[in-house]
Amino acid sequence: MSKFLLTAFALMLVLEGILPFLLPTVWREAFKRLIEMTDGQIRFIGLTSMLAGLLMLFLVR
Repeated sequence: MSKFLLTAFALMLVLEGILPFLLPTVWREAFKRLIEMTDGQIRFIGLTSMLAGLLMLFLVR
């Protein structure tokens, strides 16, 4: 089980690193927009992301 979690974490790091590596200006602008959002908006994005991930896990399994 821990091997799968470490694999998933490693894949997440690779995917998260693609945008700043390929398009650092776009990545910086995205963070500037994120700073301007309210806490509620950021929480909604986090909730939506988690639900999408759970849905993907449900569909794959």
